[in-house]
Amino acid sequence: MSHRPSSGLAAVSTALLAMSRQMEVRDVLKTIVASARELLDAEYAALGVPDDHGGFAQFVVDGVGDDQWKAIGPLPRQHGVLAAMLHDARTERLADVREDPRFGGWPAAHPDMKDFLGLPVKDGDETIGALFLANKRCPRTDGGCGFTEDDEELLSILAQHAAIALTNARLYERSRELTIAEERSRLAHELHDAVSQKLFSLRLTAQAAAALVDRHPARAKEELHQVAELAAEAADELRAAVVELRPAALDEDGLINTLRTQVQVLDRAHTARVTFDTCGLKALPAAQEEALLRVAQEALHNALRHSGAERVDVSLTRRGPGAALSVTDNGKGFDPRTVRRAGRHLGLVSMRDRASGVGGRLRVISAPGRGTTIEMEVPGG
Repeated sequence: MSHRPSSGLAAVSTALLAMSRQMEVRDVLKTIVASARELLDAEYAALGVPDDHGGFAQFVVDGVGDDQWKAIGPLPRQHGVLAAMLHDARTERLADVREDPRFGGWPAAHPDMKDFLGLPVKDGDETIGALFLANKRCPRTDGGCGFTEDDEELLSILAQHAAIALTNARLYERSRELTIAEERSRLAHELHDAVSQKLFSLRLTAQAAAALVDRHPARAKEELHQVAELAAEAADELRAAVVELRPAALDEDGLINTLRTQVQVLDRAHTARVTFDTCGLKALPAAQEEALLRVAQEALHNALRHSGAERVDVSLTRRGPGAALSVTDNGKGFDPRTVRRAGRHLGLVSMRDRASGVGGRLRVISAPGRGTTIEMEVPGG
């Protein structure tokens, strides 16, 4: 294996493009660290985002295995060389970090590190992180190795772009939080305006039926039929609201398990048969997984509420480095051009926006009497 550092415009460009493609903060941090380690040919790399209590809100490493990272223990505190980079906002390039007077030792499972290069990641005057590398990978026959001035300059360039990527990711997440809050508010209004009113009507109708059951059985029977209809309408409204919610389980369970669970719930809740199939899918960037889930939810909502389908099939498969989603129903179908002219989009605009927002594409295949298929592809990480 060659230990020559990656160099040249192409290598730098690749690293910067990789950072710009990510939108989630955690994904951006991982990409920055991996890019820095590869670009400067270091054995270890890490990036810490400080909190306001002397520790780190987030700390991402590259070059340390999962088991070893767990054995190391709690995240480091802001002390020693790390504190100098964060609080003094200066670059630190050391031939042997262990000999620095600020060095305070490592946990037992921590890898041994010698040559060290670290610098703050700054957004204007604010230090938003500390990026550092250790153990330059190069021949050490004469003991002469370590990070150079060129390495320091290259990492400085990378850190400047890292600050931009990290700031943009934070803005994106904040924007998404506001969108989710708006969605919750909208759903609350819908539940109040639709479901609660239907439940109120259902209660009054049931009371009327109870009052009539002895004196006018026929009229009581009519009222009970009305109760059944109102209950069915309320159930439909609740299903529609549930389908639009973003499950909190997505971050914990992943896209496949979350989508499988939703399909199972919908299969039990509706008369239509709803199935899910997946094959060979790898983990995707968080933004792409959320977009795939939301498009699947919208497509399922349309199929179950508007198509009259007896069967809806959902599949999620690997497509190169990315993924392909398909939601197919055997319902009444429609002419996409007619729907567009009539100003009724059935969520198609929203689905296309979600797909394009993560670099993907959406395709709608439908015709009257021939069912509908919604296909979405995303490029992966």
